[in-house]
Amino acid sequence: MTDKEFAELKRRFKPDKNNIPYVRGCYVTTTKEILSTFKVPVTVLPDEQKEWLMKLMKKPITGAVGRNLMDIEFSADQVTEGEEHKLLSAIRETELEDEEKLGELYQKIIDSYQTDGNYLILLAYDRYDVPSYSKNDENLDDSTEMFRYYVCAVCPIKMTRSALGFSTADNTFRDIGSDASVAMPEIGFLFPCFDDRRTNIYNAVFYTKSTKESYPEVVQALFGATAQMPAAEQKETFRNLVADATSESRNFEFIQSVHGMISDMITEHKESKDPEPLMLDKNDVRRVLKTCGAKEEEMTGFDEKFTSGFGETAVIPPQNIINPKEFELKNSYVKINIDPQYSFMVNTKVIDGVKYVMVRADEGVEVNGISIHFDGETISASADSVLSGEIEDTAATTAVSE
Repeated sequence: MTDKEFAELKRRFKPDKNNIPYVRGCYVTTTKEILSTFKVPVTVLPDEQKEWLMKLMKKPITGAVGRNLMDIEFSADQVTEGEEHKLLSAIRETELEDEEKLGELYQKIIDSYQTDGNYLILLAYDRYDVPSYSKNDENLDDSTEMFRYYVCAVCPIKMTRSALGFSTADNTFRDIGSDASVAMPEIGFLFPCFDDRRTNIYNAVFYTKSTKESYPEVVQALFGATAQMPAAEQKETFRNLVADATSESRNFEFIQSVHGMISDMITEHKESKDPEPLMLDKNDVRRVLKTCGAKEEEMTGFDEKFTSGFGETAVIPPQNIINPKEFELKNSYVKINIDPQYSFMVNTKVIDGVKYVMVRADEGVEVNGISIHFDGETISASADSVLSGEIEDTAATTAVSE
């Protein structure tokens, strides 16, 4: 699914415009017991509760594709014979009315989802009469597709703290006791997918709030599939891959170039308005490293290292391996975050055997929010000579040793 298709579905979850008749679910305790099951009509809820409920149910289709939203693909055999797909399809076909099937789904989640607290499993079913649009995105007021789908959200129950309150009725203080509140989902899913604005029963979307965890046990239980590597782990794997594959070329300028090239790819893809998310495969990553200066002899084992880290056919969202809005330098005791467009103002140099990261300091330098001036002798030199390392000291350069 594309960002535009996710956005189209999210508009269905507005308090005053939704077509969701009710929300079903169950309350699960820390001991993995179902304390209660429920079926709550949406229309009878007060506006504030309805709005909050719609936010909860919209969350599993909200986020970045490849980071929070993971594509799950079913094989042809799974669609025709797989028990996981049969259960998901049966729940859709019965519009959340089959208590036995719902019970099976609840139990799959309960058995595979590990958490320390109580939580709710929530389900919402919707029938979307998909409108047709012209090439100019004009609504043609007709429909060729009825998209029937449901969303599942697994929401932790959080205990609020007791606090001191004030009652205006009797002008006195009073205790506001602790209470249980429903938090935003930790995980969830959409079934089936809305691809090319049509029903795709061969795919589902799995949502995770955290980019550090992919919940492989839940993915296996619900979809009979292998979970995608979490975004945070993809970033660390990419860093290790670059470090291992470019032991000689890996200087400051090389990393700067890699970051800049991938950032440019992200920008160009966004400007192209291509609805499909940008993904990098093994060949794309190899091309980036070689273009940025990796030596041929260093890259001989790259394919094996990529496959070992990511998998043979893996594709990676570039936003998972770099932050296009931040360029970071750090050692054991110093960390500097720089806007990538100004990374050219940073240089590395060895002075008297000591390694330095040199950041050009122009106007407006502050320390702890207080502007400072530079003491010491001013050496006459051009900015280019400072950045190229032609001089070894300057009052216009902040130097941090490694």
